[in-house]
Amino acid sequence: MLRELEKRASPEQLEDFNYRMDMSWIHHDSALEGTVYEPSELVAAINDNVASDSALIPVYDDIRNYKAAIDLIRRLSKAKCEVDLDTIKEIYTTLVPEEAEGKGPPKYRKDMPLHRVYFHEISAPEKISYKMRQLLTWLHSEETERTMHPTRIASKAHHTLLQIFPFPKHSGKVARLLMNLLLMREGYPPAVLHATDRQRYYDALKTSSDAVAVVVNDALANAVDSGLRFWNREFGIDDEE
Repeated sequence: MLRELEKRASPEQLEDFNYRMDMSWIHHDSALEGTVYEPSELVAAINDNVASDSALIPVYDDIRNYKAAIDLIRRLSKAKCEVDLDTIKEIYTTLVPEEAEGKGPPKYRKDMPLHRVYFHEISAPEKISYKMRQLLTWLHSEETERTMHPTRIASKAHHTLLQIFPFPKHSGKVARLLMNLLLMREGYPPAVLHATDRQRYYDALKTSSDAVAVVVNDALANAVDSGLRFWNREFGIDDEE
């Protein structure tokens, strides 16, 4: 139903929908990391309406980088690109462009951070490279594609990447962007985890991939419902029809 409604939309309506979606996406995903942006900050950053001498320029840069990462996975999903190690690193360097400025490929985490947002167990630095290769081998295996539903594959890839925690920062954002790339590539809307589910999400990460899958599936169902409500309003359709 959601896809049929989207086919009826004009380019302007789709642009408006994606704009609203991206604002909500950046707000909620950043709140999961403990950073809450005001609506005015999101609007100013995304619309490039920032004074050059503003003390908030680093905040606006972070918002714009996240918007660029969303645009990246939207493009990759439409092209049905295969996900490989370069894809994951490109997502990371889009969030942290300074990591790609004349330094070669981005470097994996080299320590065990004492102060961090996430408190589940993470891989030792010397095991990151091996576990990243394992993740991609699993993701592309015939057995995985044959026995697992696409939504479960996306959720487990997200959970596994967060268990590895490969990068010095933004590993959580990279994991959720990877998950949504896998979902969107299969025709699903992005599963944006709501800020109010923050503690539930953190508890699930410490429990199992099954627990994370429940949180992700709920977010996916909410995304479908929100999309249907938006397009029903746009087209003047009664929700009961």
